[in-house]
Amino acid sequence: MTRSPQQLAQIAFEVASEAAQLLLTGFRKQPAVREKGRADLVTEYDLASERLIRQRLGERTPEIPIVGEEQGGTAAALGLTWFCDPLDGTTNFVHGHFFFCVSIGASEAGRPIAGAVVAPALATHWVGYAGGPALRNGEPCHVSNTQELEHALVATGFPSDRSDPASNNFAAFTSVKRQVRGVRRCGSAAIDLCLVADGTYDAYWERRLNAWDVMAGSALVLAAGGQLSALDGTPPDLSVGHVLASNGLVHGHLLNLLG
Repeated sequence: MTRSPQQLAQIAFEVASEAAQLLLTGFRKQPAVREKGRADLVTEYDLASERLIRQRLGERTPEIPIVGEEQGGTAAALGLTWFCDPLDGTTNFVHGHFFFCVSIGASEAGRPIAGAVVAPALATHWVGYAGGPALRNGEPCHVSNTQELEHALVATGFPSDRSDPASNNFAAFTSVKRQVRGVRRCGSAAIDLCLVADGTYDAYWERRLNAWDVMAGSALVLAAGGQLSALDGTPPDLSVGHVLASNGLVHGHLLNLLG
């Protein structure tokens, strides 16, 4: 069955909304936690959310493979694939911080074409698709029109393993911080990308992400008129996870700092 990007975005939103309500039942209730790695946490709610997402997507789009953070999966080489992060911002969730979400994105041959991000504790959601609008809480949104770095509010993040100076992002953070109005770090790549899409942030960059972290948010940035690239300016490979998203107007300036 052929699915349009608009249909995929609606399915992603409906499934993500249900999973987000599941997460809320455990928010600020000291969930059981284990460590997958240093500063890399997983809770019972990550696992329950992904089980629900896989069940719902499997029922509605059985022909589309699913790749998720907790159970993995194999993406289609040329066709459609779902990428889901059942709880983006797990560390925030564990500590009772409001910045966490469910992120479900669809790709075609690795290119983001539709996505939905639902942040239940913020009462905010974003939905968008290729060729269509990006929406924040049902209202059209667009990237900012900031042109100068000195006026820009940007965001970033840091990998859970920060032992490697080549990829821990500290040097880049210092370089960018000197040039912009402010840098934010909210702890959810999906929300950061959505805040570029709706014009809150002028840009966002990060290293060593996974495709499930960024597929939905990247689709939203593109739907909102933004620009997406790797940190060297080449087309982004979301499976590698070195990403710069922006309003397009400050993109080149940031590439010069991050290169």
